[in-house]
Amino acid sequence: MPKVAALHKAAAKAARRRSRAAASSSPAPLSVVILAAGEGKRMKSALPKVLQPLAGRPLLKHVIDTARELEPAAIHVVHGTGADAVRAALADEPVRWTLQEPRLGTGHALGKALPHIPDSHVVLVLYGDVPLISRATLTRLLAARRTGIALLTMRLDDPQGYGRVVRARGVVRRIVEEADASAAHRAIRECNTGILAAPARLLRRWLKVLSNDNAQREYYLTDVIARAVAERVPVTPLPAASASETLGVNDKAQLAQLEAAWRERTARRLMLAGVTVADPARLDVRGELTHGADVFLDVNVVLEGRVTLGDGVRVGPGCLIRDSEIGAHTEVFAHCVVDQTVIGPNCNIGPFARFRPRSALAAGVHTGNFVEVKNAALGADSKANHLAYVGDARLGARVNIGAGTIIANYDGANKHRTVIEDDVHTGSNSVLVAPITVGAGATIGAGSTVTHEVPAGKLTLARARQSTIEGWQRPCKRPAAQAEPVEHSGVKQTK
Repeated sequence: MPKVAALHKAAAKAARRRSRAAASSSPAPLSVVILAAGEGKRMKSALPKVLQPLAGRPLLKHVIDTARELEPAAIHVVHGTGADAVRAALADEPVRWTLQEPRLGTGHALGKALPHIPDSHVVLVLYGDVPLISRATLTRLLAARRTGIALLTMRLDDPQGYGRVVRARGVVRRIVEEADASAAHRAIRECNTGILAAPARLLRRWLKVLSNDNAQREYYLTDVIARAVAERVPVTPLPAASASETLGVNDKAQLAQLEAAWRERTARRLMLAGVTVADPARLDVRGELTHGADVFLDVNVVLEGRVTLGDGVRVGPGCLIRDSEIGAHTEVFAHCVVDQTVIGPNCNIGPFARFRPRSALAAGVHTGNFVEVKNAALGADSKANHLAYVGDARLGARVNIGAGTIIANYDGANKHRTVIEDDVHTGSNSVLVAPITVGAGATIGAGSTVTHEVPAGKLTLARARQSTIEGWQRPCKRPAAQAEPVEHSGVKQTK
């Protein structure tokens, strides 16, 4: 029996060791803290810095979206300048807001969020003005952390403005901010990005003893590195694969620099996925693009919101497409605006055509230069090849809208619907005054102003009868010598 009891005791100890090992190997819960309280004076803008747009979205929105991809337990945003505007602009984001007032540095900012984070969590610190940081880099950073701190660094040819990573025999010892750096420190090219991951319990302890004895009289978060080294807590530096994803934004020039980096990154991703991009430097994707095979995007194309392009779609130069879907093998010629519109397959669009919200084109539709479509549906193989306005209307199949045709949908107070059935032809310079219905197969003569229902299969004319005035002569100017004097303000003048 004693032998059996000893075996049970040994087995229990082994089970506890396995349990502790499993607990230590399982990842700790993650809390993300985004520091976004900066004033942004150098932006010279009434808009808070973290709301400045990059690729059509606020800087802070980019960071939140990336943080969400990590699936953290919580995302905390520490905000300050323009707090009401920031919260209002991002009211739908699943984040916890913490106000930093007054603003006493990055260490002070993180300290504002820590009371809401359990000791058992790992804290990942991000910045609201560093919008290009990628999920892949952050995943690598979290994987590099063992029991201490993982610190993301970058190497810059011109490190001016950044804190320097000071090493001794290859080991990170501390970070020196530029304002406090010596000449030797300023020669260092490895810079601090500010992005780090560390246990909440350690950060809580270190932040309590931070000092503001420095040039800016602020509590630096970077000082926790020296604290960790002093306590022999491992500090693991991870160089960023690309410096561009770690760059911050302080002025409009830097914002433009990051916009260019965003365009380059996005164009490269699309090209590797099979999209032909005429010039990567002249493509703006300000949202989410879903595409098929063999899509071609010419220069100066802007895609906003959610855009879907089917197989073989070609988009010509200077086009803006917003929150729209374009079917397979449709070609959009130069300088078109497509806004909240669904375009079917095998259509020809433009050049210089405009589609306003809630428009829909079926397969094989042609719309040419200077055609505007608003809140209207065009049936299969219908055409409006030039100089037409189609608003608040439903067109059937194989309708031909003549040049200069206008659907007059507005009476000065209300909008009215027009229904044009299959196989209708309208002559040039026709005006269809809504609300009316044009029957299938009807033809409307050129120059007609139609105010009543048009019967199917017939020719309808609504214009004055042409007449010629015999003996009429066009007036001619008199010679200057024969001009009659006229009085104006009491002074005689020659007319």
